[in-house]
Amino acid sequence: MKKIKLINSKSLLKKQMKNREFQKEFKNLKEEFEVAREIIRLRLKAKLTQKELADLAGTSQPAIARLESGNYKNLSLSFLNRIGLALGAVPEIHFRKVTL
Repeated sequence: MKKIKLINSKSLLKKQMKNREFQKEFKNLKEEFEVAREIIRLRLKAKLTQKELADLAGTSQPAIARLESGNYKNLSLSFLNRIGLALGAVPEIHFRKVTL
Protein backbone atom coordinates (compact mmCIF):
# COMPACT_ATOMS: atom_id res chain seq x y z
CA MET A 1 0.00 0.00 0.00
CA LYS A 2 1.34 3.40 -1.02
CA LYS A 3 1.69 5.97 1.76
CA ILE A 4 0.12 9.36 1.24
CA LYS A 5 2.41 12.27 2.01
CA LEU A 6 0.62 15.06 3.87
CA ILE A 7 1.70 18.64 3.27
CA ASN A 8 1.26 21.43 5.78
CA SER A 9 -0.65 24.23 4.04
CA LYS A 10 1.36 26.97 5.75
CA SER A 11 4.69 25.52 4.65
CA LEU A 12 3.35 24.98 1.13
CA LEU A 13 2.18 28.61 0.96
CA LYS A 14 5.55 29.81 2.25
CA LYS A 15 7.30 27.81 -0.47
CA GLN A 16 4.94 29.06 -3.20
CA MET A 17 5.30 32.68 -2.09
CA LYS A 18 8.93 32.56 -3.27
CA ASN A 19 7.56 32.55 -6.82
CA ARG A 20 6.94 36.19 -7.89
CA GLU A 21 4.09 35.30 -10.28
CA PHE A 22 2.33 33.26 -7.59
CA GLN A 23 2.93 36.08 -5.09
CA LYS A 24 1.28 38.62 -7.43
CA GLU A 25 -1.79 36.42 -8.04
CA PHE A 26 -2.08 35.60 -4.34
CA LYS A 27 -2.11 39.29 -3.43
CA ASN A 28 -4.73 39.98 -6.12
CA LEU A 29 -7.07 37.40 -4.57
CA LYS A 30 -6.25 38.06 -0.91
CA GLU A 31 -9.34 40.20 -0.19
CA GLU A 32 -11.69 37.65 -1.77
CA PHE A 33 -10.31 34.88 0.40
CA GLU A 34 -10.42 37.07 3.51
CA VAL A 35 -14.14 37.68 2.95
CA ALA A 36 -14.67 33.94 2.46
CA ARG A 37 -12.79 33.07 5.67
CA GLU A 38 -14.75 35.67 7.65
CA ILE A 39 -18.10 34.34 6.44
CA ILE A 40 -17.07 30.76 7.24
CA ARG A 41 -15.94 31.84 10.72
CA LEU A 42 -19.21 33.67 11.41
CA ARG A 43 -21.32 30.81 10.05
CA LEU A 44 -19.52 28.24 12.19
CA LYS A 45 -19.74 30.48 15.25
CA ALA A 46 -23.51 30.69 14.67
CA LYS A 47 -23.56 26.88 14.31
CA LEU A 48 -25.23 27.09 10.91
CA THR A 49 -24.83 24.81 7.92
CA GLN A 50 -24.44 26.35 4.49
CA LYS A 51 -28.05 25.36 3.76
CA GLU A 52 -29.33 27.02 6.94
CA LEU A 53 -27.41 30.22 6.16
CA ALA A 54 -28.74 30.15 2.60
CA ASP A 55 -32.32 29.83 3.86
CA LEU A 56 -31.86 32.73 6.28
CA ALA A 57 -30.31 34.92 3.57
CA GLY A 58 -32.82 34.00 0.86
CA THR A 59 -30.34 32.30 -1.43
CA SER A 60 -29.19 28.79 -2.34
CA GLN A 61 -26.67 26.51 -0.64
CA PRO A 62 -24.51 26.42 -3.82
CA ALA A 63 -24.34 30.25 -3.70
CA ILE A 64 -23.02 30.04 -0.12
CA ALA A 65 -20.53 27.35 -1.15
CA ARG A 66 -19.25 29.58 -3.99
CA LEU A 67 -19.00 32.54 -1.63
CA GLU A 68 -17.07 30.50 0.94
CA SER A 69 -14.72 29.16 -1.75
CA GLY A 70 -13.60 32.69 -2.58
CA ASN A 71 -14.70 32.04 -6.14
CA TYR A 72 -17.87 34.10 -6.31
CA LYS A 73 -18.11 36.24 -9.44
CA ASN A 74 -20.09 39.48 -9.54
CA LEU A 75 -20.49 39.69 -5.78
CA SER A 76 -22.90 42.48 -4.89
CA LEU A 77 -23.11 44.63 -1.79
CA SER A 78 -26.80 43.73 -1.42
CA PHE A 79 -25.89 40.01 -1.36
CA LEU A 80 -23.22 40.63 1.30
CA ASN A 81 -25.76 42.65 3.30
CA ARG A 82 -28.21 39.72 3.23
CA ILE A 83 -25.48 37.31 4.35
CA GLY A 84 -24.40 39.73 7.09
CA LEU A 85 -27.96 40.20 8.32
CA ALA A 86 -28.40 36.42 8.54
CA LEU A 87 -25.17 36.22 10.56
CA GLY A 88 -25.88 39.22 12.80
CA ALA A 89 -23.14 41.29 11.20
CA VAL A 90 -22.70 44.02 8.61
CA PRO A 91 -20.12 44.13 5.84
CA GLU A 92 -17.54 46.88 6.12
CA ILE A 93 -16.39 48.15 2.74
CA HIS A 94 -13.56 50.61 2.20
CA PHE A 95 -11.08 51.71 -0.42
CA ARG A 96 -7.34 51.79 -0.01
CA LYS A 97 -4.55 53.11 -2.17
CA VAL A 98 -3.05 50.48 -4.45
CA THR A 99 0.71 50.32 -4.77
CA LEU A 100 1.92 49.17 -8.16
